[in-house]
Amino acid sequence: MMTPYLQLIALLEMSLTCAVVLIILSQKLSSKEIPFVIRLLAAVLLVNLFFWPLGMSLELPLSAYVRGVTGELSILTMLLLWSSILPAAKKTPLGFKVPVALIAIVFYPLALGLGMLDPYAWGYGSTGLLIATIFFAIWCGLTGWTKGVWILSFAIIAWATHWHESTNLWDYLLDPFLAIWALLAIPNAIYQKRRERAHSGHLFRAG
Repeated sequence: MMTPYLQLIALLEMSLTCAVVLIILSQKLSSKEIPFVIRLLAAVLLVNLFFWPLGMSLELPLSAYVRGVTGELSILTMLLLWSSILPAAKKTPLGFKVPVALIAIVFYPLALGLGMLDPYAWGYGSTGLLIATIFFAIWCGLTGWTKGVWILSFAIIAWATHWHESTNLWDYLLDPFLAIWALLAIPNAIYQKRRERAHSGHLFRAG
């Protein structure tokens, strides 16, 4: 059973996540860049909206209902979302998305019982999984994506300190939303590359 402080942390995290998602959607719909100060003020207001019970027919905060549908998100997913509204936030490189997508393709069928191997069990104190995560963080650093190093480091620290109720490292590193995002990013990157090549060919085509 979740202790009160873990419940509070979970609601705060989900409130901030909901706020950031709405800000990202607003930015997508806007033709102009939303100033960081406005994004910050909007985040504060939206976090309060999602965190505090509104009364009336809602006995719980809005974030509790959202969490009931989505479940608990991984540390990686939340940090990637939260950091995306910071000033000069760079896009997550394909060198991170592709490994996540490949891991998800292998992990979820096996974790759901397809085959005799259960990789989810490795998350309970497995030194191998921890070492693999550290090497993945080092790979992010070598490729120049320092944010990936920090995000993976925070995920490991959160797992080591039992920040969430789960004691499984996988729950801090991966969730279905992160997996779907990584999987969709690959065909999108291929489409963008083809579009750029087609546009470049059009520009340099003899008139």
